[in-house]
Amino acid sequence: QVQLVESGGGLVQAGGSLRLSCAASGRTFSNYGMGWFRQAPGKERVFVAGIGWYGTNTDYTDSVKGRFTISRDNAKTVYLQMNSLKPEDTAVYYCAATLRYGVTVSSSQYNYWGQGTQVTVSS
Repeated sequence: QVQLVESGGGLVQAGGSLRLSCAASGRTFSNYGMGWFRQAPGKERVFVAGIGWYGTNTDYTDSVKGRFTISRDNAKTVYLQMNSLKPEDTAVYYCAATLRYGVTVSSSQYNYWGQGTQVTVSS
């Protein structure tokens, strides 16, 4: 069983930065792939970034490549560093954990989800 708690969301001006954190509880945290998803009002939840077991590999959706960085540490925390934020990045951001080894982009393959944190980027 894994419990996930996100933090770090907020209101920022376009061009600014935020760092989201996802604190995980439970055993063998390193044996989970982790992902960040986001859901804007009236839209479906979509993949943003993912990182595999032990942080060996990462992947990003095209719209955030070069601006966002996902990372994880041994203290059961996953981060999403978001730079050069744009108004279209506004959404609720969710952290998720999957038992799959590599980076997983499909939300249906994630086993655990956090409650979400709001990110609002003003123009």
